[in-house]
Amino acid sequence: MEKLRVGLTQGDTNGVGLEVVLKSIIPEGVTDLYTPVIFANRRLVQTTLQAITGDNVKIQHIPTAADAVDGRINLMNIGNAPIEPTYGQPTPESGEAARLSLEAAVKALTDGDIDVLVTAPLCKSAVQSEEFDFPGHTEYLEARLGEEGEKACMILFNDEMRVALLTIHLPVAKVSEGVREDVIVDTVKRLDSTLRRDFACERPRIAVLALNPHAGDGGLLGDEEAREIIPAVARLQEEGLLAFGPYAADGFFGAGLWREFDVVLAMYHDQGLAPFKTVAGAEGVNFTAGLGYVRTSPDHGTAFDIAGSMTADPTSMTQAIYRAIDIYRNRERYDEASANPLKIAPQKQ
Repeated sequence: MEKLRVGLTQGDTNGVGLEVVLKSIIPEGVTDLYTPVIFANRRLVQTTLQAITGDNVKIQHIPTAADAVDGRINLMNIGNAPIEPTYGQPTPESGEAARLSLEAAVKALTDGDIDVLVTAPLCKSAVQSEEFDFPGHTEYLEARLGEEGEKACMILFNDEMRVALLTIHLPVAKVSEGVREDVIVDTVKRLDSTLRRDFACERPRIAVLALNPHAGDGGLLGDEEAREIIPAVARLQEEGLLAFGPYAADGFFGAGLWREFDVVLAMYHDQGLAPFKTVAGAEGVNFTAGLGYVRTSPDHGTAFDIAGSMTADPTSMTQAIYRAIDIYRNRERYDEASANPLKIAPQKQ
């Protein structure tokens, strides 16, 4: 089987991103499984490696991602990125370094020089600039990698649970504006598609959460359920999708009902991510669904509070790498199975 090239960004240079990237790829035997291609500042990589291992790790320095060598850890130097970290403090310089790394990796992905992209955490406030005006990775990747009309969807997952978000990085005061029947229908259809292609689910069962406490309690606590969510679920069921709900979030997670579904669609960020991270612990992975490319990341942030101590747990980053490879392989198998269907021979006259 072809060895995949995994592109890895450095994230915010004042956080734990580069640390968990390097901890994930330096164990013996990793390069037998895939080819790591890091987009980062050379000096920062060297100093971080020294702090982690105390030993020299062989790095293949390459001018472009196209020059990556199988069986080696490859590094494409982001030479004009700031190289002196001030750990624990987001700065415009650390945000700019994260942006430059991400831009280089995305270019390599679209050029076909890497097969999948795994991003280290960046600081959303530090990265904002004239060149980067997005709430986060998901929205940026949708703009850069999505075709016209293509929408990205954030899915957090591990072996036990998958949670998708209807609205992503929105203030809570604006969430209800995004809870619309047409958006729910479109999102669930895209989830159904990505579960089949990316996660090998033959008939995905999709739970849709309510927005309000007690699912609106008959309109007493809000009418979004009756006005938007219930009609959306009914439309989806009429079209043959296995969509169910709306479920009040507290009872749904408290009773363990998520175990009966292939994915749970939460209405807003913390409604889905708080229970997910409680269940997933260090093994959660963030996947950007709905695009023509595979991108994952760890489900944690920059961890400024421990940055520079070299005590960060790389488990989520390691999982993100291997899950990206799994998704890529699932797509290959799905596309192969669904391509070139047998043609019906023309009837003889």
